[in-house]
Formats: sequence, C-alpha cells, structure tokens
Amino acid sequence: MDAQPSYSARRPDAGTSEVETWLLLHSGAGEPTFNMALDEALLETAPTLGRPVLRFYGWTVPAASFGYSQRHAEVEHLTPLRPLIRRPTGGGVVPHAGDWTYTLVFPPAHPWYALRARESYRRLHAWVQAAFARAGVSTRLAAEPARGAPTHCFQRAEQFDLLHGGAKIAGAAQRRTRRGLLIQGSVQPPAGAERGAWEAALCRHATEAWRVRWQPFAPGAALWARAETLARDKYRLDTHNWRR
Repeated sequence: MDAQPSYSARRPDAGTSEVETWLLLHSGAGEPTFNMALDEALLETAPTLGRPVLRFYGWTVPAASFGYSQRHAEVEHLTPLRPLIRRPTGGGVVPHAGDWTYTLVFPPAHPWYALRARESYRRLHAWVQAAFARAGVSTRLAAEPARGAPTHCFQRAEQFDLLHGGAKIAGAAQRRTRRGLLIQGSVQPPAGAERGAWEAALCRHATEAWRVRWQPFAPGAALWARAETLARDKYRLDTHNWRR
C-alpha cells in the first residue's frame, strides 16, 4: 500500500490539480449477511487503509436489508424477501433482487468525511446522476424533502434521491464513526441500462472531475476473516436482526 496521503488542506467541495488515489473493489456476488459484514469490516479498517474505497457487489440470493435503527417488527411486513438483515447504516427497507449495490468508505482524514450528511448525500447522487448521463440515461435529483421518515427506501423520494421518469431509482444510507464514513448505495436500474457501463462511467467521472486514480484493491486475509466473523457472530443472528 502507498503511503497514506494528507487531505488536511483541501475543502471537500473544492477542485484540485492533485491526483488522488482511491481503492476499487469488485467483490462479485456475496451471501447477504456477508455483504453487510464486509462493509462493516471495511469501515473498521478505513483508518489503516487511509484511502477511500469503492466496492461494487451483488447478491447470491434475493434478500432485503433494513436500517440500523428500525424495528424489525415494523418492517418485516413491508417485503416478502428473506433473509431480512439489519444494515450497519440507517435508512429504510431496501429490496435486493436485481438492484445494483455499491459501497463507499472514507477515512476520517478525507474531506468527504467532514461533509454534513445531507451534503454528502447530494454529492453522492450528483455523481450517480453524472454516471447515468454518461451512459445515456437521463435522471434528476429530487428537489424537496419528504415529510416524515420512510420505512421503505423506494416508496417515496427524499431530497437528493435520484429520479427517472418520476420514480426513485437510487437511494443510499450513511454511518459516520470515529473510524470513517460508510455509505451503502442501491440503484434500481432503469430498463435498458447496463451495469458494467454505469460502473465504468462512475469511475470515469471521478477521474475527470476529481482527478481520482483508481487502484485495484484485493483485501488481505485478515480483512476477509474479520468479515466472516462479523457475518457469523452478528449479521446471521436473530439477536442482532430482531434486537429492536
């Protein structure tokens, strides 16, 4: 791994002529509980990695996830998909049956970590919107915040959610700890959209707009082992998923 960079002089929304290295992980289709566990393991490791991580992944079976602070009893009737797993981030119920999922992790020293949650959300979906535009799909950001907290992520659009033809197609949930910022995103792809083209466009936009250099990332044995432990001892347990 390269020496960890210093970000202290940069505003999070400022342009820069400095090339910045981000780590890119294509982890393929994962078992549902392992997907949540790997994201938490990446968050725990963020200070050591010292660089942002973008992970693209899928699901070995259909599943659904729900927000960290939601009550299982209040959301279990909202989707027939099982397993139903508590995420390490907030938000509402998200169906994972053909969606495109991705994760971003930022270390505490990175400017994105310092953004307020709403500005982080806006910046994220402006990026997703730009990627769709590059792939030939027209979308827009929702302008007004909805009243109340939705229990199902895709039932209605919150401010800065991504819309296509009036319907919400992209949402995300965040969690900030002293170790870093975790963002878990889901895209319900429009008809005719191609995932590989969109992923490439997302990376290309970051390169051209923010001078990001992408470095392939292969997690070491310790990180995989930590994810397996979290999956076994946390995300597969009813005591975690039913605890509220």
